[in-house]
Amino acid sequence: MGGVMPRFPLSEQSTLLATLLAVLLGLQLAWAPPAAANDIPEWTANRGQLVLQGVPEIPAALVERLKQYQNVRSAAFLDWTRNGKGLYISTNFADIDQVHRVDSPGGSRRQLTWYPEPVGQVLRQLNGEVLAITMDEGGGERDQIFLFDPRTATTRKLSDGESRDRLLRWSRDGRWMAFQSTRRNGSSNDLWIMDPERPAEARLLLEAPPGTWYGPADFSDGGRYLLVQQFLSVFDSRIHLLDLRQQALRLVAGGDPQNPSANRAVSFDRRDDGFYFITNVRGRAAELAWQSLEPGTPAQSLTARIGWDVTDFTLSQDGKRGAFVINEDGASRLYLLNTRSRGYSRVEDLPLGVVSGLQFSPDGRQLALTLSTSHTPSDVYVLQLGRRPESSRNLVRWTFSEVGGLDASQFAEPELLHYPTFDLRGEKQRMVPAFIYRPPDKKRWPGPRPVIIHVHGGPEAQYQPAFSKNTQMWVAELGAAVIAPNVRGSTGYDLEYLALDNDYRREDAVRDIGALLDWIAGQPDLDADRVAIYGASYGGYIVLASAVHYSDRLRAGVDVVGISNFVSFLENTEDYRRAFRRYEYGDERDPEMRAFLERISPLNNVERIGIPLLVVQGRNDPRVPASESEQIVQALRDRGRPVWYIEALNEGHGYDRKENRNIYEQAAILFLRQYLLGESGGSE
Repeated sequence: MGGVMPRFPLSEQSTLLATLLAVLLGLQLAWAPPAAANDIPEWTANRGQLVLQGVPEIPAALVERLKQYQNVRSAAFLDWTRNGKGLYISTNFADIDQVHRVDSPGGSRRQLTWYPEPVGQVLRQLNGEVLAITMDEGGGERDQIFLFDPRTATTRKLSDGESRDRLLRWSRDGRWMAFQSTRRNGSSNDLWIMDPERPAEARLLLEAPPGTWYGPADFSDGGRYLLVQQFLSVFDSRIHLLDLRQQALRLVAGGDPQNPSANRAVSFDRRDDGFYFITNVRGRAAELAWQSLEPGTPAQSLTARIGWDVTDFTLSQDGKRGAFVINEDGASRLYLLNTRSRGYSRVEDLPLGVVSGLQFSPDGRQLALTLSTSHTPSDVYVLQLGRRPESSRNLVRWTFSEVGGLDASQFAEPELLHYPTFDLRGEKQRMVPAFIYRPPDKKRWPGPRPVIIHVHGGPEAQYQPAFSKNTQMWVAELGAAVIAPNVRGSTGYDLEYLALDNDYRREDAVRDIGALLDWIAGQPDLDADRVAIYGASYGGYIVLASAVHYSDRLRAGVDVVGISNFVSFLENTEDYRRAFRRYEYGDERDPEMRAFLERISPLNNVERIGIPLLVVQGRNDPRVPASESEQIVQALRDRGRPVWYIEALNEGHGYDRKENRNIYEQAAILFLRQYLLGESGGSE
């Protein structure tokens, strides 16, 4: 394939010698892949930035076959233009996501930024057209803040180049920017504020205590107050009111030691006498609530009757309208709120999918959002609103992202199912929710179908039925059914389910995969003898752990940036996130917990892994360090196990660059053809 130069790695002896020399000379070693036997081929792609070991060269026919899927685009809403007549969006016309502008429904997407890295958060200055943008370098997640002026196409850097700056919020007058930063000591996630005209004079507002972080949520209209988010864990997050004049901090939601709760600050109410937030303080679903700033007054729940988690909320600039999204068993439902009467109504004509990125136009007459469905990649829509705050007229699609010429009507539809797992909830069998995609073309794919189990990361996350080109590619090109379980520990259900995998119950989530294998064996249209498992991040750990426990029931596994040893992971993940991961997985400094984590880690059970693995990693990953993948790959090689390894030197926790994703996705299809379907060499 073009641009690929085959080469072979150093021998183990050469690598060891280089290491010893570096130690003796006090030098820092340059990057080196895991030691490989001389018979393991290695080649590079994308100007040497993608290193592939043990991976066969991708057949040209397969590359051509997958081009349509790999040319699928998507778009996401970023912000309104100041006049409310246009939209800023992110999309990808080359290798990475950049800022574009669209001025009418279906209008051309005019690219504004041409940065070498993908854009992160993009936030327009409320009284102007200047955009604040965060970007990292090479996927390292040390975000820096930049100011971009669309009128002159000029960019100015505000960050110091070393700290991690994120979670931006503009003041109403556009003079101040609050943000979270590690610049005090490199690890604490503190609250800072700056005048963008004098970034060198940025000042510290709040020092985050160990094991927590602060972030800005919203400035009051008058600019005196700042809503501050404090995060300790997914079960305990608090909201504070910071008086910027008097430098006084007051707790206004959460923080009850007898009843910890998750509270997410959203917005002041525009009258500056209260604020909106999302809370599970009542122990049920996460509800939208309003809290008066008057001390001692109870919060008022606004969505208690709905019974599902509220995931997003936005308020119009005049404060008269609100909009919120609920997560109903994985699918999004959009509601409009009359803030005066507290009445709300569901938007009925919204396609089934996943909604995000809500924001009212400056005049409050339109609502922009991002919507992804099973048949369409994420695109930007605008909801035209009625005269009453809770009423709407029609939904207008503004972007039409290409699907590479594929026939979207032939895409597989997700079906929600619940399968029984190993334990009880009360007196009944506990059920695990999952989505299944079956090949719709029964003539092309007759008989029981092979299965790919797709496990989400997190673990405090949830698989939702948004568009996935990989899922559609696996279904159409491999004839596989794809099942995405929300194993215990997933969000979107209740607090009990969320906590079921904590600490010493970690492997109970793996047992949910075993229960899914049992369920598959009972389905006449599924082939229980041909099952592979795929997962990224925490899902990558589940892949490795499932390979330890269920190699006799699996054909293959794809581990993307996964944890192979909890102790080494906790010791090597970036300082600014270590305390939060200890809360979820356990504290490796405690001898008893350390012994448990060592005992369950896949690396220490590698002799029980009997299936081929494809391992994918980014060299600059700050969350799950590359060493997690390198050590499991080396351990498998030492035991003669088949393992393909792909590492991108310019990526982090996942692949942002299209050129890297393309080759990884092609290799995954080749791997699954060979080891799941049993096609020799994965050839055409």
